[in-house]
Amino acid sequence: MPNEILKTDANARTVSELLLNKKYQIDYYQREYRWQPKHVDELLNDLTEKFLHYYDSSHERLQGSRYGHYYLGSIILSKKNGNFFIVDGQQRLTTLTLLLIYLNNYQKNLTPSLEEIFENYIFSTLRGNKSFNLDVPDRKEVMEALYTNQPFDIINSSESIQNLIARYHDIENGFPDELKTPHALLMFMDWVRYNIDMVEIIAYSDEDAYSIFETMNDRGLSLNPTEMLKGFLLSNISSEEYKAKANEIWKKRVLSLVDMGREIDEKTEDVEAVKNWLRAKHAQTIRERKRGSENQDFELIHNAFHRWVKDNDQSLGLLHSEDYFQFIQKNFDKYTYYYNQMRLRAFKYETASPFLYFNNHNNFTLQYLLALSSIQLDDSEEIAWKKIQTVTKYIDMFVVRRMINFRTLSYSSIIYTIFNLTKKIRDLDLESLTQALIDEINNSSESFNGMAQWYLHGANKHHIQYILARITHFIEAECGANSSFPEYINKSKQRKAKRFEVEHIWADRFDYHSQEFAFQEEFRSFRNHFGGLILLPEGFNQSYGDLPYEEKLTHYIKENYLAKSLNEKWYEHNPEFMRFNANYSLNFHPHIHFSKSDMEERQALYQRLALIIWDPERLRVP
Repeated sequence: MPNEILKTDANARTVSELLLNKKYQIDYYQREYRWQPKHVDELLNDLTEKFLHYYDSSHERLQGSRYGHYYLGSIILSKKNGNFFIVDGQQRLTTLTLLLIYLNNYQKNLTPSLEEIFENYIFSTLRGNKSFNLDVPDRKEVMEALYTNQPFDIINSSESIQNLIARYHDIENGFPDELKTPHALLMFMDWVRYNIDMVEIIAYSDEDAYSIFETMNDRGLSLNPTEMLKGFLLSNISSEEYKAKANEIWKKRVLSLVDMGREIDEKTEDVEAVKNWLRAKHAQTIRERKRGSENQDFELIHNAFHRWVKDNDQSLGLLHSEDYFQFIQKNFDKYTYYYNQMRLRAFKYETASPFLYFNNHNNFTLQYLLALSSIQLDDSEEIAWKKIQTVTKYIDMFVVRRMINFRTLSYSSIIYTIFNLTKKIRDLDLESLTQALIDEINNSSESFNGMAQWYLHGANKHHIQYILARITHFIEAECGANSSFPEYINKSKQRKAKRFEVEHIWADRFDYHSQEFAFQEEFRSFRNHFGGLILLPEGFNQSYGDLPYEEKLTHYIKENYLAKSLNEKWYEHNPEFMRFNANYSLNFHPHIHFSKSDMEERQALYQRLALIIWDPERLRVP
């Protein structure tokens, strides 16, 4: 029997009612802030779609009060000694706070600014003590840095702090352009405060709060969409023998998906597998992003795919008992199997097939959808994996081209492109698939010309490190060296783990380069150009970063091939490297000094390497 709950209060609250001048604390035993990029992407996409359903640029501000509401779930609080402690809902409230900080920072940079005051939603003064409304002492410094838009060093920081910085940048990079006009932004800011609702449940002891939490999440757990779809499909199989066989297939596959989810620390892999399968193979329509648009196949499958299958049974060919059995035995079993295998490989670097890993590192969650769309029911395992290799290699090319052209990879900015491509390559044979993807890249407006001016800025350090890691690894692998790509992008906090950082070849010393630059700002801008960056072990900058280039050069010979290539000694007895340089008609040569012209040469060299690594013709290679 559950424990008796003495008293609770439950009320629907807007973001304004929850966060304006309200203080919340988190007990020390609460888990870290662990939202990942896909969670932020989904939230931004959901909020944008809901808001744009009502928004019109002709609306007066007061008309926003008639816009519909968005339900973000519940928050369970324990009230102790007049203070509120979050038992459940920390992840959502934290992300909402990050969104409010971003909106606050963005509107201040508009000319003129909107002059909206978000301060009291983010932090406030209580009895003379100024603190963040989500009051977690360990996070105070990083939240202050985000609020004041200042850089923050995450080295040796906790998981929560690293995720706070990363998710803020996800919001920054993924915030849709449709909402950035002053009028749309103002209406959206109002809508976030007054039209996003959560159910606030207050208990007056920890025991009661956790009893509610347990009941909602365990004992009273509703069937998820996968279980409801299973019930619908099995109920339409008339043969008890076939029904039992289909049930065994379903249980076995779902169990393997759940086990895989535990391995990669994700809880809903069975739901994600079915969602990706149905979207990849059967979705024909997607909602337009304009006011009044209705959800279509793509959104309906996301929201409740069990209902969508039921409503589309005839178009899915589900007419007779045998059809329902085959839908499980062939379709469900095959496509969720490949989803399972792709997810596992996405978290483990394999030299022979690294592209799932690359795309997962870049948080490109749509790769599974696109890869599944190309696989036919009668494809052999060999053909299916060749298709997966081809599609995921294409995605890597697509991602890199967007990176170097300063194009966002947010869900909302690419979903229409990916959905249309999903339909275009659906069920193609391998040869047709390869040619279609090559044509897709060759017809793209995003080329490597953008790399000539590519540079490091506040929000693209992840992209810079990825491209440098790929270039460095490519050189070393082509030369037969023992190279580890995962090491170059490693963010592990384990004590013995080797970590690399993006480092400037030039020290941040204008006085070293005053003969070439008239102004310090011009120097600092040029210093960030891609050609002036390399990957070096963590801590190198603390030891040598302030030295003139000529003094750092002697240390580069001990590092990776891209760093070594600056030093003339590297060219003396390295036939494999010299052969690599000649085979690809590259212009590697030592740089005794590193002037502005050296930087430009190096930038052109990096661009040439990128053209080789991400050449569309490589899609023809098995």
